[in-house]
Amino acid sequence: NVKLGGLGPDYEAIKEKKEKLKQQKEYAKQIKEHNRKNIGSVQRLPTKPKVLPPASRQKALEYAKKIPRPKMFTARQSDEEVKEERVLPQTLSGHSLPQIACLETLQNRHEKEKQVVAAFRNLHIL
Repeated sequence: NVKLGGLGPDYEAIKEKKEKLKQQKEYAKQIKEHNRKNIGSVQRLPTKPKVLPPASRQKALEYAKKIPRPKMFTARQSDEEVKEERVLPQTLSGHSLPQIACLETLQNRHEKEKQVVAAFRNLHIL
């Protein structure tokens, strides 16, 4: 009783492989359902928050807080004195307007940029 292979496909071997794959899939479904039920019934213990060492940025910020700040230069102090000496702008009715720090800084910047432009014009660049 020897069965030799033929020229066409072997249907019996294909059926066996198909059946085996079907059984594997069925078993996988059963395991998934079993795991879902078990995981849902198990109570999860509260986890303790992990204490991580501070990041390098945090270390750097803490270090920067501890370093003493440098002393102010005298040139900056004289600028502040000049600002105090300025006359406050007045309205038509004679009331003085409050000083606006942003406005003063913008005016100073404008004056400096005027000087830079004048220097460029003297060099005939513009």
